[in-house]
Amino acid sequence: MSIAIRDVREHELDSVLSLNNAAGPAILPLDPARLRQLFDSAEYFRVAERDGAMAGFLIGFGSHAAHESSNFAWFRERYPDFFYIDRVVVASRRRGGGVGRALYADVQSYAELRYPQLACEVFLEHGADHALLFHGSFGFREVGQHVMTQHDVRAAMLMKTLCSYPWVRETYGDALPDVAWLQRPRSHVAATPTLGTCA
Repeated sequence: MSIAIRDVREHELDSVLSLNNAAGPAILPLDPARLRQLFDSAEYFRVAERDGAMAGFLIGFGSHAAHESSNFAWFRERYPDFFYIDRVVVASRRRGGGVGRALYADVQSYAELRYPQLACEVFLEHGADHALLFHGSFGFREVGQHVMTQHDVRAAMLMKTLCSYPWVRETYGDALPDVAWLQRPRSHVAATPTLGTCA
């Protein structure tokens, strides 16, 4: 069956919370208040559906967001403009079935029109080889490591240059065409793009 990616709906937050907290040590747990805060502030919050059931989700923020995360702060101290994947979760029964790849393809298609780079992290303490390989296959590279002292977790900090962004920026400036598929899924944060280049 096909995978559908769409904006999360408010009534689905309990399902998102259950999915997040069943994901294991590679994902930090959430409580309902923190999830609600993410729902209210995230620029991008989309779910993957397969066979009519939620199979995963991805939450992201532009670099100018007021987002409380030490990993996000690490990137912001070093890079002026990027889109940050805060968390991505795929239901255990759906892993290896393309759900993660579908979510990453969708977030990249969103980000590359608005930001020069895509940022995320992978926790290194819990058998991270599969996650590092997954991200490497998408063109991410490690740009440093960061220890989240409040959780005592070391993370590999990953970045990917979005090669379409300079052309989009030079062609359209700050105003993308007014067509439905280009509209922001969650227009809470205005981007202030700068040019980037592909190595």
